[in-house]
Amino acid sequence: MLPHSAPHRFIAGILALVFAAAVTTVEIQPANADTSRPSVVLPEFELKDPRGLSLTNNDVREDGNCLVVAFLGTECPLAKLYAQTLTDLHDEFHPRQVSFVAVMSNRQDSLEEIAAFERRSGLPFSIGKDLRNRLADTLDAQRTPEVFLFDQNGELRYRGRVDDQYGIGTILDRPRRSDLREAIVEVLAGKKVSVPHTDAVGCIIGRRKSASQEELHSADEDAKESDVVTYHQHINPILQTHCVECHREGEIGPFALDAYDEVAGWADMIVEVTQEKRMPPWHAGPRSTAKFRNERTLSKQELDLLARWADTGTREGQPTTLTSRDKPSTAEHFGVRDENGRYWQLPRQPDHVFKITPKPVSIPATGEVKYRYYRVDPGFKKDVWASAMQLRPGNRSVVHHILVFAREPGSSQRLHAQRGFLDGYVPGYRAIPLAPGYAKRIPACSELIFQVHYTPTGAPQEDLSEFAIVEAEESEISHEIRTDSIVQTRFQIPPGDSNHEVTARGPVFPPNSQLLALMPHMHVRGKSFEYEMHTTRSWWSSQKNSKVLLDVPQYDFNWQTSYILDKPMPLPEGGRFVGRATYDNSEKNLSNPDPTATVRWGDQTWEEMMIGYYHYAVPRSND
Repeated sequence: MLPHSAPHRFIAGILALVFAAAVTTVEIQPANADTSRPSVVLPEFELKDPRGLSLTNNDVREDGNCLVVAFLGTECPLAKLYAQTLTDLHDEFHPRQVSFVAVMSNRQDSLEEIAAFERRSGLPFSIGKDLRNRLADTLDAQRTPEVFLFDQNGELRYRGRVDDQYGIGTILDRPRRSDLREAIVEVLAGKKVSVPHTDAVGCIIGRRKSASQEELHSADEDAKESDVVTYHQHINPILQTHCVECHREGEIGPFALDAYDEVAGWADMIVEVTQEKRMPPWHAGPRSTAKFRNERTLSKQELDLLARWADTGTREGQPTTLTSRDKPSTAEHFGVRDENGRYWQLPRQPDHVFKITPKPVSIPATGEVKYRYYRVDPGFKKDVWASAMQLRPGNRSVVHHILVFAREPGSSQRLHAQRGFLDGYVPGYRAIPLAPGYAKRIPACSELIFQVHYTPTGAPQEDLSEFAIVEAEESEISHEIRTDSIVQTRFQIPPGDSNHEVTARGPVFPPNSQLLALMPHMHVRGKSFEYEMHTTRSWWSSQKNSKVLLDVPQYDFNWQTSYILDKPMPLPEGGRFVGRATYDNSEKNLSNPDPTATVRWGDQTWEEMMIGYYHYAVPRSND
């Protein structure tokens, strides 16, 4: 489970892309928890199927059947994951007189997008658009996915999550509690549902606010026009600065945020994740003394504007010259497109593009996929200096990570990344061009070795990934960039330990070296990571010889950020890094696959790693 040299975000697993999923403390209410609540009866409703035809109660529910109403969304990652679970439940229970219907209430989900969702997910039951979110309002549905189970008499017996397998940044091999399934079994057996209500975890439904709501929240008629918050004047500039780099067509964000209609549908979700500082992703803590040029934080003024816009009816306003980028676009200012229309996060057209495999690789639907290694001869007869590189997966849903090594002829180098690598990809990776005069060297006649880790998604998949290089003139290179790390492979994390500490000392810094970036790496039990720089000092000196450069108090496996210094930092000769990592192997860690296990070093997610990568530069004269 190894990372890339400079992703802004990342991440492992599809849930890493959950911009819109809500961090909700899941509350489970037993059957006797809310006896005073009046019963809810299945309302009459009308939906529009993807062809624009009407769907009513009678169309989706046979007489005498129970009915599962599942609120989903075309772009919500959790809704996509649970489509398969709902399909399995339908196949199991439909023969036992349980009907299902998928309801799309998001204002931003068009009939065309719903048709594509239906086709790709393969749902075996009806799906329909909830115009003006009427059914969602009647049932007080808040998120996707959220399910409602009505019995044979049309009485609501369960509402909430499908199960607990998928959460925010968590994915279990199997659910600990299958809430919907257990409720169906109890209803069919004529029993009282033991847990009638759980809190749904997922994306907030993008509602179309009524005129009365807009009038209630809009500015007074006498207010100045400049006091009214609009998309074009206030919101789009914030999104262009902080969000659109990832949230646009062809990029890693699960949906685009570069057009008014789409953004308006996600307005409440945007407010939630920004107020709770889950977005934009940034995990450096207050004890960090280094300054980072890729820091992503929103100002109080920006947060207030987002909240006011959502609360006052998501007004569009008039496009201005300043915000003309609002049109749906490919945002070319973030990279380039090659002659085949493929987008690259590179400063110019790549000089070299290599397919990692000659033909697509098949990935099975389930099971563990061991690391795969592929060799490519780039045909470099002389040293190549790379000023920018990008590993691009062909199928992001199954590629967990890719590492590329440059192995010189006759080398017996082991293919691991405990110390360093040429380049790498993890979900959320952003290719970042190097500063002028700085480059990584690929020695002449080297072969490229690619380590690829695939993660099954429940359906057979294929992948054909690529590696691109922007070459620099050797005469222009003043500094060679290298990658090293603090690493500790000998540790044991006891079962149930919520704060187990592991430390490691890195190698001594080379003379005249400059620090460029820091990137901690652990797995799902990782809790915190700290880089402390130690310098040598004379025995008579009272000056402190250490300081914390980077403090990550809440490490998140899904966002393996490379913290890039705002300018190269001279490293003290004779100094070194000391790394301190803590791990949570308790039940309170929702990502923990097994709190009863003793955990040791290993490649797989259920094992652990302790690596503190750092990228540094040395003058070429050091060679």
